[in-house]
Amino acid sequence: MAWNFGDILDAISPELPQDAPALIHGDRVITWGEATKRSNNLGRAMLDRGIEPGDKCAFYMRNRPEYSELLMACFKAQLTHVNVNYRYKAGEVLYIFDNSDATVVVYGSEFRDIIEEIRPQLTKVKLFIEVAESADAPIASFAENYEKLATTGSGEKLDIKRSPDDMLFIYTGGTTGMPKGVMWTHNALRETQLSALRRLGPAPETMPELIEAIRTEGPGQTMIPACPLMHGTGLLTALGTIVSGGCVVTLDAPSFEPHEMWEAVDRNKVNSLSIVGDAFAKPMLRALQEKPGAYDLSSIATIVSSGVMWSRDVKKGLLEYMPEAIMTDSFGASEAVGLGSSLMTKDGEINTASFQIGERCKVFDEQDEPVEPGSGKPGFIALGEPIPLGYYKDPEKSAKTFKTVRGERYSIPGDWCLVEPDGTLTLLGRGSVCINTAGEKVYPEEVEEVLKLHPDVEDALVVGIPDEKWGQAVTAVIHLAQGAQFDEEAIRVHVRESLAGYKTPKRVLVGNAVPFRAPNGKADYKSVTAFAKDELGVPA
Repeated sequence: MAWNFGDILDAISPELPQDAPALIHGDRVITWGEATKRSNNLGRAMLDRGIEPGDKCAFYMRNRPEYSELLMACFKAQLTHVNVNYRYKAGEVLYIFDNSDATVVVYGSEFRDIIEEIRPQLTKVKLFIEVAESADAPIASFAENYEKLATTGSGEKLDIKRSPDDMLFIYTGGTTGMPKGVMWTHNALRETQLSALRRLGPAPETMPELIEAIRTEGPGQTMIPACPLMHGTGLLTALGTIVSGGCVVTLDAPSFEPHEMWEAVDRNKVNSLSIVGDAFAKPMLRALQEKPGAYDLSSIATIVSSGVMWSRDVKKGLLEYMPEAIMTDSFGASEAVGLGSSLMTKDGEINTASFQIGERCKVFDEQDEPVEPGSGKPGFIALGEPIPLGYYKDPEKSAKTFKTVRGERYSIPGDWCLVEPDGTLTLLGRGSVCINTAGEKVYPEEVEEVLKLHPDVEDALVVGIPDEKWGQAVTAVIHLAQGAQFDEEAIRVHVRESLAGYKTPKRVLVGNAVPFRAPNGKADYKSVTAFAKDELGVPA
């Protein structure tokens, strides 16, 4: 059937125990009965204020119940979710709002200063909604109060005819340069969820089957998105929980605190965690080692990681504390959900970067020819339908990523891999120069342009260097301007003033003797990477 997430929520909400928790944040609990009414009120309020179905709603906040609640409201009101990285500087935030054509901006009060700074340029925005830190906290004069909108009204469901072609955007840096909005229809995204569920057994293929499953099995799982909801990994795992009638638990600390997470697991009997590789998993393991036996982890069924490599030894260490759990390493991208997966239990170890290929996947070489298993020939992994429509307002980059090969349409995000004789994949890495640092994607050219604005920098290239903590550490190699004195920290501060902190190079190296560019002017990232590794003592 054709699916719409707003229709799913309308169908399952009455079947769930109204006192079952839907959203938990510390001591705060929002039940399914409350979440249903509040999201209905929010959706109706936005439409009543002139926002039209299909309009874009920008989510500018950290992990908190309002994120999931607003997502539900947007589904019900046919508004398109636009994620905003809360680590961005003002100019970067402005870019997302403008590029997405957002007419609604919902922001946490901690970001009010940035909103005020860029508001004169936000000519497309019709409605600002501020999420205050407390019920009696003042909000900006130009904004409406989120809590007031959520609690005003009858809470009745919206009388609206929705479409399977209603959309959800996921803005991603990836291989696309400046962030681009990946356009998912509700139906395509729901079909990717069902594709994953089918591997575990029978899945609800129709709305009546879904309703019957809710009636017989009750509420879904309780999960914690330890990674940000504004990234695809956190968003999509939370979405799967919401549309199965489960509970999303969010953490309160502004940055990841593993002891807080384990306390929340213990207190709320959490079944699933979503993380982004070793940047989360290593602190999680250290916390358990610091306090052995302090937390009851028996409720954990799975930990899901996506977006960056998750090493075998860390998985093995975590399994010592939760021997019945499954460590699931999901290989995918915002443009391609479900490329492959890797499961590890206490009884079965797998190699890092080894994945079972998804049933909708193919691997093609650069001539779009299929790569034979065991051939030793690297290729690009490609995912067949259902896939996104493309990148919002960027047909040129859409055509490069979403290609038709032999009459079939594929998403090819640019990941190189080998196909082993048994059909498993060994991931080699992104075919472009995109840097993946602790799950955040950094496109070098953006950082390079900022570096070159510094008066002491003649030229600059930015590369990712293998790093135990970050996966890849953003590293700049510069040509120092004639007569300039090298001040590494000053250059790093210069970048941080313009870009998000995670884009700031961890190290800046002077490489005046290194040839940066080929005769045709193209950057020589290979030589610069080799130089940086040598300077930093990283094995080649």
